[in-house]
Order: sequence, then structure tokens, then C-alpha cells
Amino acid sequence: MRGLKSTIALIVVLLGLGAYIYFVTWKQPEGGADAAKKQDKVFAGLDSSKIEELKVTSAAGDATTVKKDTGGWQVMQPVTAKADESEIGSLTSALASTEVSRVVDENPTNLNDYGLSNPRIEVDFKAAGDKDYRKLMVGGKTPTGGDLYARRNDEKKVFLIPAFQESTLNRTTFDLRDKGLLKFDREKVDGIDVSAGGKTIAIAKDGGDWKLTKPVQTKADFGSVEGLVGRLQTAQMKSIAAHQAPPADLTKYGLDKPEATVHLNIGSSRATLFLGGKASDNTVYARDASKPAVVTVESSLVDDLKKDADSYRRKDLFEFRPFNATHIEMSRNGQTIVLDRVKGQNDKPDTWKRVSPAAADVDKEKMDGLLSKLSNMRASSFVDSTAKTGLDKPALTITVKFDDGKKEEKVAFGQSGSDVFAARPGEPGAAKADTADFNEAVKSFDEIAK
Repeated sequence: MRGLKSTIALIVVLLGLGAYIYFVTWKQPEGGADAAKKQDKVFAGLDSSKIEELKVTSAAGDATTVKKDTGGWQVMQPVTAKADESEIGSLTSALASTEVSRVVDENPTNLNDYGLSNPRIEVDFKAAGDKDYRKLMVGGKTPTGGDLYARRNDEKKVFLIPAFQESTLNRTTFDLRDKGLLKFDREKVDGIDVSAGGKTIAIAKDGGDWKLTKPVQTKADFGSVEGLVGRLQTAQMKSIAAHQAPPADLTKYGLDKPEATVHLNIGSSRATLFLGGKASDNTVYARDASKPAVVTVESSLVDDLKKDADSYRRKDLFEFRPFNATHIEMSRNGQTIVLDRVKGQNDKPDTWKRVSPAAADVDKEKMDGLLSKLSNMRASSFVDSTAKTGLDKPALTITVKFDDGKKEEKVAFGQSGSDVFAARPGEPGAAKADTADFNEAVKSFDEIAK
């Protein structure tokens, strides 16, 4: 009987618990009762784009003032510098969007309890129309670490904001300043001189292309040179080692005899960067010649600058592309084939004709294969001389006209053992070509010659 009463009591308890869960929990909006109430913004109605001035005091003690002007955001104190627009954007967005998780004390008697008598972080700001600063003061974390105690300067109450906002609000002067290593207009760069690893490379703009002028004079690979310019433009300083470094101090940074020096010629002006000794395992000291500061940058930048001239030479053996070639001459073993593109009429596709040695139509698939193979041929490396390359007696010579006959290029191929080399008139040395690609081109030649 006693067991039956216990069972009945247990059933009653379970039914009561189930009813509570259903009516109290399931019937509430997701997130519980508090979620039904919309959370207030810390600064209701604030438009982040209207903020014009910020004063940020970080947990480290940095006090930084930034202001917006017609040229963007500028750091005004403790240094004068361009501000990091992305960092400022994150900060102003956080001020406008941060919500009050919960009010913990409407009328606190002791702000020390919340770490707010001497706040760890303070962000003051003025938006358009504000006469006085509005302030957000951030104190300690809650025992669980999920929230931060905070208050405004115009209210007594202490409230909570999400702890993840600390990384956005707690910004030092270095965080808020622009960290670009060199400032220059990329579109106006017309020359680059790099001295690193005991070698000097000079590159100059040649119309819309780039040309190597030292240690050899030859066409440069457009993508590789633009990649170097982009690398310099996006390089970021990792820290500031010295705001003012007189010439006598440069020795301790390895900047009296730099590991690498880069000159960017920009019309009549020049930007110069020096890279010195090791600052840490993955950073080195650096200095913009126009500024007194010594900073640190990733050591990988030095490695990039130590690339040899071949890294910037044009690797494509041919400039033409299958769609713009109009005339091809191929000579091999005393035999020359001449091919011309014939424009299609009435929306019909173009075709190719063999003009000599015997006029005939050329199979479209075979011709497409040949054009593709030739236009994709690339150099794997370069040699300084054509000696011992077989180019004194070319195994294959190809002349191509393209862009409606406005441009012409000629490439000769030589064989030395199992190696294949290519040379273009007026360019120094020779390029080492892929043997398999060369054999495929010869195979296509033989098929079209039939």
C-alpha cells in the first residue's frame, strides 16, 4: 500500500512538472521570458555614420583621439596619423548597435563593485549636433565571463553588455592608426628598383607593360610585377619600435646597412623603403625614408624582395591567343607551312586554310589544338647564353601575326639532348621550354602538314 502511495505521488509530481514545462516554457518565445522583451540599445537612435569624433582609453592606458574630416578619419592624439578606416568603422558600428543585455543596478551605491569607479575602458564620442561627449564606460566582467559591466555618463544605472564587444571597444593608439607601410598611388608607379641579397633588379613601365632593365633588358611578366607593387602597397607594420630614430640609432636596427632597399619611382617623386635586421622570429625592422619612425614588418617581405630577376621575366613564349591569331608560319627541317585565318561569313565560324606548300582546308579541331598548345607554352627557367642550346640550328621556328596583323612575333626552338630551349629576337639568352609541350607542337605540325 505504501508503494502504491509513493507511485501515485510520483505521478502527480511528474504531471505537475510536465504542465509547468508546457505552459511556462514551451508557451514562451524562444529564449525564455526575457526574449519576449526587446533589448534596448545602449545609445538608442545613434547613427554610426553621424559620429564625427572619438576618444578611446584602452585597458592598457592608451588615450587616443580621432576625428573625421573631408579626407576620412585622422588620429589627432597622441600622434598625428591617418586612421585605420576599418577599425574606426567597427568601433562606431559597435557604439550604434550594442544592446543592453540586462540592467543590474538602477542606483548603484558603490561603483567599485562593478569595476566602474575607474573604468578599464572608456569610449567617448560626438555625433553630428552633439555639444558634449557621450561616454560608454566599461568595467569588469561578470562572474561567468559572458558579459561586461558598463554605464553611460548621463545615467546612474549599471547594465551588462556582451563580453565579445571588448575586443572592438578596447583599442590602443596603434590599433586605431593606419598601419600601411608605404603610401603611394599604385596607378602612378612607373619604376621599381630592388636591392636585396647582393643583387639589384630594375623594372620600368613600358607603355602599358613592364620591362626589366637590370640585370637584363627584356619584357617582364605583368602579373609578377603588379604582384610586387601590390605586396608593397598592402604591407602592414606590426609594431612601432621607435617614433623617432636619429641616424646614429639606425645601426641597432640593422638599417645602417639594410638587408633590402626598395625604390618606387612615381612620376617625379620617389618612395623608398629600407628593411633591416631581425626584430623577432618572424619580423624585421623597417623604415620609410620619408619618416623618422622605425617599425617592424613580417620578415616574409624580405624573402619576397630577394627573388631573382627570372622571377619577373615574362614566362609566356607567345603573346598571341587562339582567338586573335590570323597568320602562322612554321618551319621545320627545311619545310615551311603557311596558314591563314579566313573570316566566317553570315555568322559562320572562322576557318583556317593552308596557303602553302599546297592550298587546302585545315581540320578545325587540329588547328584549335595547335593554337592552344602554342599559346600555353611557358618558360620554366632561363639561361644567359644561347650556346649549347641547339638554337644555332633551330629544330622549329614559328612566326605568328595577330590582332588583325598589327602584331608579329617569332620564336625559335632548339634542342640539346633531351632539353628544349626557345629564343625571341632582341631578347637576351634563352628560355628553357617544356620538352613534352614542344613534342606536342611538333606532332601538330606534322599532322597539319599532311
